[in-house]
Amino acid sequence: MVKEDQIRLMQTIIDQQEKRIQEKDAVIADLRKLVDELQSLKANLEETLKEFQRQFFGVRSEKTKVPDKKQEQQNATAEPAKTVEVKSHTRQRKPKATRKELYANLPVREIVIPLTEEERRCPYCNAEMTTIGYTDVREELRITPAKVERILYKQEVAVCPECRKDGDGTLVKATTPTALFPHSPASASIVAYVMYHKTFVGTPYYRQESGMFQLGVKLPRETMANWCIQGAGKYFYPLFERMHELLIQRDLIHADETTCQVLREEGKAAESISYMWIYLSGNDGLPPIILYDYQAGRAGKYAQQFLEGFHGMLQCDGYQGYNKVDNVLLVCCLAHCRRKFYEAIPAERRKKLKLLDINSEEEIKEPLLPKKEEIPGMIPAEVGLAYCNKLFFLEKQFRDLTPEERKDRCLETEVPVWESFYAWLEQLNPVKRSKLEKAVIYAKNHKKTLRNYLQDGR
Repeated sequence: MVKEDQIRLMQTIIDQQEKRIQEKDAVIADLRKLVDELQSLKANLEETLKEFQRQFFGVRSEKTKVPDKKQEQQNATAEPAKTVEVKSHTRQRKPKATRKELYANLPVREIVIPLTEEERRCPYCNAEMTTIGYTDVREELRITPAKVERILYKQEVAVCPECRKDGDGTLVKATTPTALFPHSPASASIVAYVMYHKTFVGTPYYRQESGMFQLGVKLPRETMANWCIQGAGKYFYPLFERMHELLIQRDLIHADETTCQVLREEGKAAESISYMWIYLSGNDGLPPIILYDYQAGRAGKYAQQFLEGFHGMLQCDGYQGYNKVDNVLLVCCLAHCRRKFYEAIPAERRKKLKLLDINSEEEIKEPLLPKKEEIPGMIPAEVGLAYCNKLFFLEKQFRDLTPEERKDRCLETEVPVWESFYAWLEQLNPVKRSKLEKAVIYAKNHKKTLRNYLQDGR
């Protein structure tokens, strides 16, 4: 009896120990899972940090530099580059631009220095000398400073002398030009001057106020600001509306939105973010139209309102707000899809890669799609980038074709690439919350709109 009790006790102890072991194994498994998630999160944070550093301190543009044909011609005719010997290496020093090249775009005014009456007499026989030509002495740059002057319009008044004899003094007054703003001393030239320095040169109104004072006129910054606002509303906005009417009649429009900050905006804090919506006409052979539409937010209703009446193809990024635009064919931008795969590649490996630009004149070798046996040696983000680069390369080959020819060639060559790309995406299982997952989700969510460009050869 004692032995049976001891056996039952031992069995109970063993069961308890096994239960504790199982609990500890479960805790260890959970901890290992947590460690893996933390390591993945750490890697993502490191890549995010590197990406921020690249954006702040690195090259931001994805475009390949287009060779300047004019510069190439100048280089061909210029002096050959001089080889300069340095202790450790040799380098090619670019030839300095000549003065003629630097000032080629400036207007030229010649000043002829005539001979005096005394100099025109021959020092030997005192005969009058004849001019045979002119000799270049030197060249200098001269600037005409801005000046402000008062323009007083005087209206001519005429009276008929014959009618005046009869006591009827018929008067006629000359037609005078209409003032830019009623009861304002502003002229078109001074308002254009203020607008140019504010928008193009980036000179604030308070600095322009100081500059005007140096020119001899007290012109408050508030007055200049009102001139710009009134001028834009009275003279530019009708032009904007007409361009808007013409834009929505086009067949293809590109759209995007970007943040901007407006100080002292009514109903909003100074730190609030507003948006500038940009709309650009497509490649249809007509004069380009680019319009900027300021809005307080990023809601899709703003694009819907602006594009009311448009029934063509709307090319944009993957922002869901554009889905509110009615009766349009959305075309998602492949560059945004490619960028997400590119950003998912570690910075060390990213340096060896190149983004193709279809507008570049640079000759680029055709990127090959990775074979099945090559894919294991590549990370998934590199494979996705290879597919995107392949599509960009094909588009570059077809850019000089007619829209009809381009459409046929795209359907023939690019459709198989798209099918292979999405078949590969279905096999992926990216890490949660990773950049690769964001790229995969983006590509899958916009599967249809990314390929809608195939419906039109432009």
